[in-house]
Amino acid sequence: MTDDSGFRNYLQEGMNVFQNARRQAFIQELMGLVRGKSAELLSFDDIKARLRLREESYKGLQNVPVEKIVGSVGRYRDFTSNFLPRGSTSRDRWSRVYAQVNSLEGVPPVELYQVGDAYFVRDGNHRVSVARQLHSQTIEAHVTELPTSIKIEPGMSLEDLDKAGSYAAFLEETGLETTRPHHQSLELSESSRYSDMLGHIYLHKSVLEHKKGQPVDIEDAAADWYDNVFRPAVTLIRKYDVLEHMPERTEADLYLWSIDHLRDVREELGDEAESRRFSDALVDFLAERRIPVPKDLLMEKDESVILTKTQVMRAIDLGRARENGESDPTAD
Repeated sequence: MTDDSGFRNYLQEGMNVFQNARRQAFIQELMGLVRGKSAELLSFDDIKARLRLREESYKGLQNVPVEKIVGSVGRYRDFTSNFLPRGSTSRDRWSRVYAQVNSLEGVPPVELYQVGDAYFVRDGNHRVSVARQLHSQTIEAHVTELPTSIKIEPGMSLEDLDKAGSYAAFLEETGLETTRPHHQSLELSESSRYSDMLGHIYLHKSVLEHKKGQPVDIEDAAADWYDNVFRPAVTLIRKYDVLEHMPERTEADLYLWSIDHLRDVREELGDEAESRRFSDALVDFLAERRIPVPKDLLMEKDESVILTKTQVMRAIDLGRARENGESDPTAD
């Protein structure tokens, strides 16, 4: 029972461990200020909003690695990022949980939210804090997952989370999370460039509308762009292992570089120049960096042809002219 001598001994021990943990928390916060790195836990509500998470799925009772618990629903300011108790944490409550864990009384499983490879405490912050102090490898937990294709893992910085938020916004606007739920990664290393990729999709949308002679919504345009432009490009990148030469970048980074490069070349040479394909951009990428170009890549005959903005606008003008029964406005 809770009033036996063993429990009281553990309660006193818990108070001593708490005081030591509080001192460690102070040092961690001080080091965080010196290094300009937050010592707080992550806010689950903030992560949920950033990543546009809506669906939940209960995954049952699991043994979760304690080191993967990185945040909390409502108590993220009460503990440091290592779950050390801060000034607002009750010593008596923390010590009682410590005694319960170590005595025959025990504690119930905690409740966690899972996002990617990271976990957030819904109920049981003190139990997780005590488990960290006891160097427990795992903790028993009822887990509810919020599915996402965005990579979330312990140790991510605020900058990493900002990038993840930008990626989530891009996926939501294009609808690719729904129309292509098993899509290859479209993650960019620079979050400011998602607007450029979105611009490519809207340009593709204009082409589709011209071809079909009717409006196309952004979700359908993005899905068609993914199937017929982005995914074939990624296939070529992987086929020739081009990303090996820029390990700090992503496939989407190389896609954007290649498309921008081809458009720059086309604008420079004029619309009457020979059409250049995505494989040509990869050849140029390797050649500019003095990296040997595979012979098969030189012979590659991929079907991707990159249009300039001028060409797209000309196609739109021609389509409108035909609808109005007018002659080609671009003709001499």
